[in-house]
Amino acid sequence: MNKQKRCAAYVRVSTAAQDTSSQEGELREYAGRRGWKVQIYCDTMSGAEESRPALNRLMQDARAGRIDAVIVWRFDRFGRSLRHLVSALEEFKRLNVHFISATEGVDTTLASGELVFQIFASIAQFERALICERVRAGLAAARRKGTRLGRRPGRILSESEIKKIRTARRRGTTLRKLALQFKAPLTAVYRATME
Repeated sequence: MNKQKRCAAYVRVSTAAQDTSSQEGELREYAGRRGWKVQIYCDTMSGAEESRPALNRLMQDARAGRIDAVIVWRFDRFGRSLRHLVSALEEFKRLNVHFISATEGVDTTLASGELVFQIFASIAQFERALICERVRAGLAAARRKGTRLGRRPGRILSESEIKKIRTARRRGTTLRKLALQFKAPLTAVYRATME
């Protein structure tokens, strides 16, 4: 006898004045047609929020093996960005959890849904490559203009300062206090005590 699939239906609205009942109704109906047992996870907040309590619970339940499929009304209800969506879909794939967008016809239980996922992953990878190219171009332009990149070099301590630091350190003075006293980076003071 086949075990009934456990489905997490994620719904979200941006404000408390909005209602999730139409999303919930459609997702329950979809899961019912497939014979799946459904649990609703609902957030009332902007999709741009880094942390969404219901989505966090859903991800924890997926990692714990309590979910077989995740269903959403639309992609934009679930992901903050394409990168976030692809990252979540990759994790679902590793966990053997299917993902379905009910109104957009994407279902990773089907070959066509898997194809759409691969296309999204390729687009996200392309986007990451573009960002890297832009950063490299920006750094090259800054170098051509003579802009110094990276950390500023720390102050070089003189031999007499190093001796004073070592003596003070043996007496129990903290590195932080010595760094303030000698107006030097903490790392430079630490290195002086180690040489």
